[in-house]
Amino acid sequence: MVVTGADPVKDRRVDAETERLPSVLVIVTLRARSSPSRRMTKVTLSPSISCWYSMMSLGSRPFTLTNSSPTAKSTLEAGESMEIEEIRAPDTRPAYEESQFVITRLDFVNVDKVVLAAPRGFCAGVEKAIKALDWMTRVFAPPVFCYHEIVHNQFVVDYFKSLGVVFIDDVTLVPPGAPVMLSAHGSPPEVIEAARQSGGTVIDAVCPLVTKVHHELKVRARKGYTVLYVGHQGHEEAVGTMAVAPQSVHLIESTEDIDALGTFAGPFALLSQTTLSLDEWQDLREYAEAKFPDIWMPNRSDLCFATTNRQAALRTIAAEADAVIVIGSANSSNTVALTKVAEAVGCARVLRVNGAFELPDDLRGTVAVTAGASAPESLVNEVLDALNPTEGVTITSVTVEDEYFPPPPELREMLKTLSALLDLALGTPAASSFDGEADRRFTAAEVLSAANR
Repeated sequence: MVVTGADPVKDRRVDAETERLPSVLVIVTLRARSSPSRRMTKVTLSPSISCWYSMMSLGSRPFTLTNSSPTAKSTLEAGESMEIEEIRAPDTRPAYEESQFVITRLDFVNVDKVVLAAPRGFCAGVEKAIKALDWMTRVFAPPVFCYHEIVHNQFVVDYFKSLGVVFIDDVTLVPPGAPVMLSAHGSPPEVIEAARQSGGTVIDAVCPLVTKVHHELKVRARKGYTVLYVGHQGHEEAVGTMAVAPQSVHLIESTEDIDALGTFAGPFALLSQTTLSLDEWQDLREYAEAKFPDIWMPNRSDLCFATTNRQAALRTIAAEADAVIVIGSANSSNTVALTKVAEAVGCARVLRVNGAFELPDDLRGTVAVTAGASAPESLVNEVLDALNPTEGVTITSVTVEDEYFPPPPELREMLKTLSALLDLALGTPAASSFDGEADRRFTAAEVLSAANR
């Protein structure tokens, strides 16, 4: 496919991926850099970019007007330096509709005090995955398919279902040519290959920290190691990781599992699921080291920094609390790990809740609150409102997280393609690129804001 811009000498070729992008009417407002009060509004046909302004920071990119347009209402002249002031495009996705069966609280619990852990909630990998799936719902007409839940949180999953996302556990169910997202937990190699064979766009939202474990397993298996993998049977991350080298890896959930490998020939290596509780992992690591003194381990633990940070923050407040509230879904491994941490430090009452509607009415005294790495901050705010502490909320922080994971490479290429198409539509010099700083500022909370209204 050839797209012709304002200068026919600089025609640009756009790959076949572009041909699958739906076109919509886009209204672009430009302003002169020398005199911002002078503007031009241009109507053009371009791929859907209804969230592009936030993600691409187009307002910071200057360019020069090269021609006028019969569709333009303009006070600008050719040769002037301009910048994009606003991009508007209809959002053709289905409107978010809250399920009629959602339960909401009609009263307050009225505890004495809330101590709020920091950090809590979304980690960098979850941010990456939610924003990536949001982009797919904007660019492609529904249904968009997602292999497994994009993250383990029912609120997030229900939101994307309302936008036409279909969550599946078998990629062979995807119709030929349909777009597919692979979840943040990592997928078996054969699943990735099957998704690509379907002929549609495939975007892998795997967390980079999970990818690191996959790489470690490949290397150790290639070198002849027997690999002990500490994880939970059936968890998507464990299934995806162990599928990388199934003949070389053994799932470890207890000391008995380690003892069962005593007859195996070395060398041995120890890897782990990224979302385990630190205590659980340390106990099994120490036992494995005693059993196999020369066992290989990575220089840095496989446990996710966000997982350990949230556990450390909870440890500092749980022991003194009358109750601990952990916000997150039951199938979230790191959420369950937080409940174990609170129990281990001696809190008498530890509750995991999906949201404020599950809070019991008999909470009293000081309540510690945290959230798993896949739980939105909006759920935390609802819980705080329902607890209605008479002495207010105190935040206890152990560290400040500033980690950022860019979008999957396949998505970055798509964004560059969209940028190039708008350059062509406006007749501007080629400047297509991915703006990481703009993507960093665009948060998963903004993606989910429609569900919070």
